[in-house]
Amino acid sequence: MEYANLLVESRGNVGIVTINRPKALNALNPDTIAELEHAFAAMGADNALKVLVLTGAGEKAFVAGADIAAMKDLDPLAARAFAYKGQKVFTAIENMPKAVIAAIGGFALGGGCELAMACDIRIASENAKFGQPEVNLGVLPGFAGTQRLPRLVGKGIAKELIYTGDIIDAARAHAIGLVNKVVETGKHLESALEMAQKIAGKGPLAVRFSKEAINNGLEMDMDRACAYEAELFGLAFATYDRAEGMAAFLEKRKPVFENR
Repeated sequence: MEYANLLVESRGNVGIVTINRPKALNALNPDTIAELEHAFAAMGADNALKVLVLTGAGEKAFVAGADIAAMKDLDPLAARAFAYKGQKVFTAIENMPKAVIAAIGGFALGGGCELAMACDIRIASENAKFGQPEVNLGVLPGFAGTQRLPRLVGKGIAKELIYTGDIIDAARAHAIGLVNKVVETGKHLESALEMAQKIAGKGPLAVRFSKEAINNGLEMDMDRACAYEAELFGLAFATYDRAEGMAAFLEKRKPVFENR
């Protein structure tokens, strides 16, 4: 598929998706959301890729939000459908069987913040800005911001940010747990790729099972979550990669994982 709003590339075993609408501050219109759905599905199915990185083109924004011009004339049913579509695509990113790192420079507001939260790890430039300012438009976050933000930063801080619509800098985003790491302005993609290469060198099935245990286990009570973890732990022992990893450790060599 040819993309009008994305740049899709690979560097070795790392895939990179760049939202490429810099004149619109990479705002998410319906076409861009549909392209994200296709790109992540294709890269998720590509066994040559171990980790994916998501970023935005230009120096001003990761994603400044959903495209207001595309939303302003929606009726209630169309607005609900738009929210469902964004939620579906973001949830697919969140649950795909590979690690996804968001490399964030500039604005990550509204739908952009929600998209970043759907990724596993967030690395931000010092110039990054985060927020859910939808209340300024008379609406609420519609791409699962009311659900993912409190799960990341706690209910009280999430309510503060959503109710006030305040925009926070990268330092505060890091302090409250919204981002994993803050780097020098302009170095966010480089840092994300470094982390991606580190993760890509680990057992891909182990990373996949770990992601499943975390994402699904957090929706369970502790006893069921631990039982689920034990099931995945046992499943890992049925893989070639587990045997190779343990053999390599005992033989004091680097393992060669084969994703099987």
